[in-house]
Amino acid sequence: MNDNRVAFIGAGNMARCVIAAMVKAGYPAENIMAANRSEPKLLALQADFAITTSLSNSEAARWADVIILAVKPQMMQQVCEQLLAEVPECQEKLFVTLAAGLPVARYEAWLGEIRLVRAMPNTPSLVGLGVTGLFPSRCSNYERAFVDHIFSGTGMRVWLEQEAQINHIIAVTGSAPAYFFYFMQAMQQKAEELGFNSTEAKAMVAQTALGAATMALQSEHSFAELRAQVTSKGGTTHEAVTTFSEQGLEQMVANAMQAAIARAEAMAKTL
Repeated sequence: MNDNRVAFIGAGNMARCVIAAMVKAGYPAENIMAANRSEPKLLALQADFAITTSLSNSEAARWADVIILAVKPQMMQQVCEQLLAEVPECQEKLFVTLAAGLPVARYEAWLGEIRLVRAMPNTPSLVGLGVTGLFPSRCSNYERAFVDHIFSGTGMRVWLEQEAQINHIIAVTGSAPAYFFYFMQAMQQKAEELGFNSTEAKAMVAQTALGAATMALQSEHSFAELRAQVTSKGGTTHEAVTTFSEQGLEQMVANAMQAAIARAEAMAKTL
């Protein structure tokens, strides 16, 4: 499978995450190309991962067996229509899109009845600890297996049966690193108020989060059971958790995740 040439159209953060994971997992750098209008981003990718780069999307599309669309949703129509106009044979290639909010029907309107996988990785993919949701359209079993191979270095892959689930996985995993970073930021701020310097505070909070996540992954217990194990009635942890509950943490999280889904659905209608 490593013989397939993979071209990224776009060289932003998510493209970097996936490229880094591919190279780290052993995918040949000579079979990866990134195309972008901004040369500094390309130079950085070339320096870090020894991949091929180009300032021409069309050149990358001609070169590739698989085209990964990694541009902002607002730019996607222009990019797709330009690719089809300049490289009509691209319709025969496998496409993967990393953009949120754009359903398969939009890509078919811009590119024709292509073989496409919608992919929704999250930023921990950069360190091999991500989650990627995948929804295929018109793809063969081999193509599904190859896309799974592309993302194997990013972490967990979840194949979805319905396209609407892409919006759900955005809320559960795609946007979720920001939720945890926000919570950790609040903890760090309080730790600094308590007298720890910023370096100590960040390290302690991050290590605790890592430890808790590792315990959860390795344990057969539910999150609720794990929480109960460290929450003695009448103790300090009980007071903290009770405060979270009384101030509506669960409903706040649910509301935030639903807002992410609503935004993805709105983007699908407006972009």
